[in-house]
Amino acid sequence: MTSHTDTGRLLDAVAEGADRGSIPATIFGNPDLYRQELRNVFGRCWVFLAHESEIPAKGDYVLRKIGEDNFIVVRDEEGGVNVLFDACRHRGVQVCRSDSGNTSHFRCPYHGWTYNTKGNLVGAPLWRNAFGGMSKEGNGLVSAAKVESYQGLVFATLDATAPELKEYLGGMAWYLDLLFGLNEHGMEVLGPPQRFVIDANWKSGADNFSGDDYHLGTLHRSVWEIGAFPVPFRENMMGYHIQASPGHSLSFSMAPDENEPGPKFFGFPEELVETFNTSRISAEQLSVARRSRVMVANVFPNFSLLALPMTEDGANHPPVGILTLRVWQPHGPGQVEVWNWFAAYKNLSAEQKDRAYRAGLGTFSMGGAFEVDDTEPWITVGRTGRSTAAELLDFQLNYEMGKPGIGISEPVKEWPGPGRVQWTRYEEGVQRNLYAFYADMMRAAPGAWPSLVFPEAQGAAPQDSKDSHEQQA
Repeated sequence: MTSHTDTGRLLDAVAEGADRGSIPATIFGNPDLYRQELRNVFGRCWVFLAHESEIPAKGDYVLRKIGEDNFIVVRDEEGGVNVLFDACRHRGVQVCRSDSGNTSHFRCPYHGWTYNTKGNLVGAPLWRNAFGGMSKEGNGLVSAAKVESYQGLVFATLDATAPELKEYLGGMAWYLDLLFGLNEHGMEVLGPPQRFVIDANWKSGADNFSGDDYHLGTLHRSVWEIGAFPVPFRENMMGYHIQASPGHSLSFSMAPDENEPGPKFFGFPEELVETFNTSRISAEQLSVARRSRVMVANVFPNFSLLALPMTEDGANHPPVGILTLRVWQPHGPGQVEVWNWFAAYKNLSAEQKDRAYRAGLGTFSMGGAFEVDDTEPWITVGRTGRSTAAELLDFQLNYEMGKPGIGISEPVKEWPGPGRVQWTRYEEGVQRNLYAFYADMMRAAPGAWPSLVFPEAQGAAPQDSKDSHEQQA
């Protein structure tokens, strides 16, 4: 077993390596590090749980996880969203036995303690005989420390000292607005999430969706060969890598200007594009979205999203814009459960939603072309991370791409949005940003938080979207 001192040294090595461009492989398999992640990362950071469209009516609920622990996400009788630890206050028994549904109460199957959708204890069998004189107050289901919704995305944290969600998202909020705020109708998910398990570490998914574009030409070459993606590989690698704020990163494949032929607005259909406007976002955000072919992002720690044009069959169906939301749900140091939603703008036609869903199933699902490609490498990354050789040899993974003097990527000074920006997607600063913040969170003392802004951005005026944050709950 790794000692506390050894874990501390490993995290110091991650912090130093994130700056230098090398990461210890053992972070993808160390069991002691994983136990610390559950407390310091998942126990403290804002974690994505659900989209509000999954619980539109009073009493609607879904069962989700923070770390490895079950939480009920439920809309109460007043329309508010609550996140309740799924454990009865009497003996700790799980009170919710379904992944989703609608209810007015949750009843423990052991002794019958019953709670309403706010988590308040409202009764129990033989109350007067068993508990007469005891107050129901203070014996309800325990809520997450903080719950907020941003652009319909429901997040929660177990840390009462955590900053507010908007502050935590930092610059990433500008980019979430750019996608989710393109029109006033908003988004909805297309059915429940797909769930499948991979024998890999959760950080492999976060690493990949932070902006690992370099693997596309090797691992996903077949996607171009079958015509599933309409942008040639070389053109697709032209775009931007953005460290939006500490921990949060994204990548854009982008046309040089708005008049360039090819997909725009992530390949969304023209009848939808006609409804995009600046009622909820700025003109600068609309311009960035117009030029965008692909947007892939990771909100630290484990929430990812991807918007791009794809087709289920390049020979018979034209590409359609799809949006997938991802959670890399940890199941120990060597296993991750992928939660995969497809989402669409509410005012998209039923036919277009169906096309987008089918295109997503053929590419980004358990049996999709991209998923099948990614699974095997991630499995072996975890195997290497758990190996004795990696520990004894201090085996380091190279993350130098895009550092000064390495490759063709270069910093961009003129950019309308927040963050550190690099031109061309041949770059790994986005992943270095992931691991730098990871090391900071893992080493932070209880109640203390690492900086949520880059040093050069401190004191700068915040870049906000036009009237965009009335959506915060």
